[in-house]
Amino acid sequence: MQTKHIALSGLMLSLTIVLSIAESFFPTFPFLPPGVKIGLSNIIIMYSIFFTKKSYAFFLAIFKSLFVFLTRGATACLLSFGGGIFSILIIIFFIFVFKEKISYITLSILGAVFHNLGQIIILGIITNNKYIFGYFPILIISGIIMGTITGILLKTIMPVFKKVFNTVQKN
Repeated sequence: MQTKHIALSGLMLSLTIVLSIAESFFPTFPFLPPGVKIGLSNIIIMYSIFFTKKSYAFFLAIFKSLFVFLTRGATACLLSFGGGIFSILIIIFFIFVFKEKISYITLSILGAVFHNLGQIIILGIITNNKYIFGYFPILIISGIIMGTITGILLKTIMPVFKKVFNTVQKN
């Protein structure tokens, strides 16, 4: 049983990192505000919240942050960690409160908005600048848009994920 958990964790972490790397190759669109990304790697983290142990989601967020540290430095690591953990906590909270009455897309939007809020809080602490919060309305709008995109992507590729991840768990 332990081997299955290790294999599943490794597979999910690998996918998270690959999607994070792949996203860095996308061109920055001139109409997007600075720092706004789709958040493809968050699709795996959301899947782990919905269909595996919640602890996998925290594992993925922590190790994704460590990967970010190695590739982009300490500040980016803290932003990734703060946004990721806050997002996971909010999604778990809303799942607990609303049970089956809340959609994956709504949860994805909430996750994206609160991921942005977590990052802006960390950035405010790091820079000791309260004016950074003036950027949050832009991040709310981008969180709604990007959260919708990642939620739709998750819903679209969920059958493939279920097949792959269930195969790992069963073998």
